[in-house]
Amino acid sequence: MTVRVGKGGIEAVAEELTDQLRERGLVKVKFLRSARGGTDTETLASELAEESTAELIETRGHTATYR
Repeated sequence: MTVRVGKGGIEAVAEELTDQLRERGLVKVKFLRSARGGTDTETLASELAEESTAELIETRGHTATYR
């Protein structure tokens, strides 16, 4: 399952990520350009991990993997 983060930011998908992790155990999150703004993907991925209590496994390009 891939969750997309857009202009709503990470707050809009933190709960969805938590729900998907309960069901699947491993989820990819794609950070769209509108979400990144002037921030890099690694920073956003770390912030989303904290907000959703998920474990960030890796970031590659504009995609992060969580468990």
